[in-house]
Amino acid sequence: MSANLRRLLLRFNAVFLIVAGLAAWVNFDFPGSFSGSGPLGPLIAHEPSLGIGFVEAHGLALILGVLLWRAPTEKSWHVTAIAVHLLLGVSNIVFWQIFVATNTLPMGWVSTVIHGVLVLLHAFAALAAPRMLSAQIHSRP
Repeated sequence: MSANLRRLLLRFNAVFLIVAGLAAWVNFDFPGSFSGSGPLGPLIAHEPSLGIGFVEAHGLALILGVLLWRAPTEKSWHVTAIAVHLLLGVSNIVFWQIFVATNTLPMGWVSTVIHGVLVLLHAFAALAAPRMLSAQIHSRP
């Protein structure tokens, strides 16, 4: 996989994380936490502080998206992306009932599949990426 394709993959990944994080904040986390509305409202209206986990998780997705947008096409960044999407995808699966309870199954399916596809694409990119620059410098004669 060329450096341009690896960069495109990192950028696509970044856009997905940023858009998904912002969309979750606007449509789920803040309305549910502060007004008891939206899909999360019925679950957390009785205790709005329960929204902290949602706000933090989606905020961290947004931050990681910004980092991946600026990331060089080194193997370590593709491994980082694998770790991010394994965490998010496995969390979706383990806590699948949240999608059932909030009547957001289509979003659950789409996001979980995208996490899985990104794990596979980044694994391929990591295998195709050159070694880190410091390793290249030390291996020169």
